[in-house]
Amino acid sequence: MDTTQPGDGSAQRRAVESLAVAWLAARRDRIDPAQAAPDRVLFARKALLETAFLVGLRARLDPAPLDGDYAALLDTIQDVAARPSYRELIARDEAALLLYAGTYAALRLCGREDPEFRTLIQQSVSGGYAAAFERIPYRQLDLLHTLELCGIAHPLPSMAEVLPFTLLHNSPNVLKLADRDIYALTHTIFYATDFGLRRPSGRGSFDRGAAVELLEALLVLTRGQGNADLVGELLCCLLCLGVRDSEEAHTAWEFLLSVQEDDGRVNGPPGVVHPGLTDGDEDYGHWATGYHTTIVAALAALLDRSPRVLREARPADPASRQVVTRPLRRAVEWLAATVRRHDPARWLPAAAAAAHAADALGEPDLTRPLLLDYSARLAEADAAVWQGHGMEVVGTFASGLRAHGITCGSLDAFLTSTAAAVDLLDTVPAQAAPSVRRLADLGLLSPRRATALTGGATTAPPATPEAATGDLPGAWKHYHLGKIAGIVRDLAREGKAEHRLTRDAVAFLLAQQSPCGAFGRPACDDPEERERAMLSWTQSTVTALATVHTAGAPTPTTADTTAPTEAGSRMS
Repeated sequence: MDTTQPGDGSAQRRAVESLAVAWLAARRDRIDPAQAAPDRVLFARKALLETAFLVGLRARLDPAPLDGDYAALLDTIQDVAARPSYRELIARDEAALLLYAGTYAALRLCGREDPEFRTLIQQSVSGGYAAAFERIPYRQLDLLHTLELCGIAHPLPSMAEVLPFTLLHNSPNVLKLADRDIYALTHTIFYATDFGLRRPSGRGSFDRGAAVELLEALLVLTRGQGNADLVGELLCCLLCLGVRDSEEAHTAWEFLLSVQEDDGRVNGPPGVVHPGLTDGDEDYGHWATGYHTTIVAALAALLDRSPRVLREARPADPASRQVVTRPLRRAVEWLAATVRRHDPARWLPAAAAAAHAADALGEPDLTRPLLLDYSARLAEADAAVWQGHGMEVVGTFASGLRAHGITCGSLDAFLTSTAAAVDLLDTVPAQAAPSVRRLADLGLLSPRRATALTGGATTAPPATPEAATGDLPGAWKHYHLGKIAGIVRDLAREGKAEHRLTRDAVAFLLAQQSPCGAFGRPACDDPEERERAMLSWTQSTVTALATVHTAGAPTPTTADTTAPTEAGSRMS
């Protein structure tokens, strides 16, 4: 049944499915274990199962009879499953029950019941091992769902009893999720929702709004990594949860459309197939690295058009606001005290970060002793000191000094000469717009002149392309706190302070704060090395947290303006 509506993108999505299934059908000999090389037989069985599942879902989700490429795939699946050399492996390798039960389930869903095949599966389930050995929770859901589709009775716990032990149910931090974890999440949703045909309910169900928020955050990461396989599975999950009115779902479709090849194939992520399996066979490698992602793309389109998949409005984002006031204040206090023991020419960025964060807190006095100390020690500094740190750092430090009425002769001379040089230019590149605006804010350029130089731009181009956001898991894995802090800062600047990605990144950063207020766990014993590392990390983190704090601050009211002390107390 074609539910295409003109102008809504359905035709393009239906084409994704048609092209993908045609590509799979043209290569259906690859899923026949009897035609595979000995070291590729198991891979062929896996591909057979996954292709069978797509065909079975087509029969469930679309009431129209199977025809064309779907019918050709079903005939191949049935031919393989009818062989004793395939089906009788169930009795010989009970640990692989799901590999064969899923194939039987697909045949059953397509109206091709096979009593002998069913008997073999029932015997394996009742044999005291295949359904009894310990599985991680989402694999247990896989077993329960497959047996449900097979119509096989069993004494196992219900899905509602297993769901509370899944990763999905326990609000994971998105930064820390490896690909295998994301697959666990997507498959949990597939089985719990029966691919969009039911809504989990009761004690063991999960929060749909939180699940949607998590899926959308993971879509941002996986798109940034160019992983079409996970983008496709996450999109399928949104559809299984009834969500179509999602900006992230729309962007995921655009991504899948852009990566599908002309013949229908969608390439999988790097490393999806061990190089030894292809053994220099380019045609086989081309199929092996693309078949699963092509199946996922077809499934997404099938779910999207199915008249049987439930549809609901996207749930509202969970109400959330991160209050970082106290950890930020502790960090500023530590940074302002510690950095005074170090060379101001080197650690000027840390002093500037502390001053900026103190100002964001509305407590500039936290860094007054530091600013007095550094301004005196840098009074005769060479212009190269200021030049080496750039206008963002120097301008922030100068703003901190001016807030306290503190002067620094060498800094004032540097800023005056810089402003004079800039004033001679006709225009400046977009990247320099913030520096020009900073000179204007310091009263060294007129606002009109700054506007003329920048063409009206006040900010640099966006600093967080999706590729950078996609680096968050890697930065977590390698403990690159500065990189995480930089991405958090940029996300908050873009108005995404309350996005799930930002919140989880901030939560990770906050967990790295020591009782003294410093950020980071250097995992080394040398005191000087430890302090240098923590100074660097704390500098980056206070800048990020100050941006989050400012982005989340309520709009000032008259009471807030006239009673800053009380307002500050409430913010704490």
